[in-house]
Amino acid sequence: MKRSNIITIALSSLPPPRLLPPAIYSMDSSVLDREDIQHLQALIPTEEELCLIKEAKAQNPNAPLAPAELCLFTLGEIPHLNSRLQLWAFALDYDSLEREIAEPLFHLKLAMEQLSASQTFRCILATVLEIGNFLNGCKARGFELSYLGKLSQVRDTHTRQPLLHHVCVLLMQLYPQSSDLYSDITAVTKAGKCDYSLVQSNFAQLEAQCKASWEQLKILDKSEDKRKGKSEKRRWGGQDDVPEGSLRHRLPKLLKECEERLKVLRAVHRRVINRFHSFLLFLGYSKAMVRDTKAEDFCRTVSNFSLEYRTTRQAILLQREREQQRSKAESSGPNTPAVQKEMSTNGNTG
Repeated sequence: MKRSNIITIALSSLPPPRLLPPAIYSMDSSVLDREDIQHLQALIPTEEELCLIKEAKAQNPNAPLAPAELCLFTLGEIPHLNSRLQLWAFALDYDSLEREIAEPLFHLKLAMEQLSASQTFRCILATVLEIGNFLNGCKARGFELSYLGKLSQVRDTHTRQPLLHHVCVLLMQLYPQSSDLYSDITAVTKAGKCDYSLVQSNFAQLEAQCKASWEQLKILDKSEDKRKGKSEKRRWGGQDDVPEGSLRHRLPKLLKECEERLKVLRAVHRRVINRFHSFLLFLGYSKAMVRDTKAEDFCRTVSNFSLEYRTTRQAILLQREREQQRSKAESSGPNTPAVQKEMSTNGNTG
């Protein structure tokens, strides 16, 4: 009864059962969309269910089947139904699955380009290194980038200002053309929100799905070739019954295209990850550190620092603006020409 209720609910959003076989054979997306295919995958009848329906139909040949049973019986007559639905779903999902892999790689590639081109980022690293060497009395050639996140926590003993504040002040003095950094590296922020271990996993799954789709297509072609060889009258299901230009006819070409795109995506993935590792080596990371550094962790560290830097920089600029306004107001005393003129005008008016 529970299964019957689930099927009845699913049928409310599906076309009539008699229209399902031709749409499934031809993979007609104008009749069934991606959500409908997902519903049908949940409705695939088991052998036990089909046996029970056939037994009930044999006992009462004149009694019509209930909607749920009629749907299962209709679907049960479609050979290799699960393979057909999986193939169809893969063909519709490929673009979005590829995008889930390509977009994070694009963000990472662009993040490295933005960091390499950012003069402000270079100046910050140089300034922090000089301050660190001065405070520690050494001449280190570099420092761990994770230390950037601690600049807002270390304070001087005199003004109790964080070290990040002093870095901002120095940078605005020495490099007045420097930016707020955060607005220069938007791709770094986007890359910091990606999970690149999941990207690797998704890529492996997509390759496995593509390989499985070829196997499923071979099963369908073999089944339909066997049906062609029969002299008896066939219902929907043979290759000749499927309209020309339908997705079912285009599947071999489509899977071949997916296979070629996967090769390109594999090369892009390898090059971007290798470039990221080279970028870390350029920053002074050791080979051991490069192996242990995740792209999302690195980007998140830089992005969080850039946000703190922008906030601190804006606070300093706002404070300077207020001081200028206060200084201007103090300089505009009662003996200034502007005030004397105003007083004279008010006196004449009175």
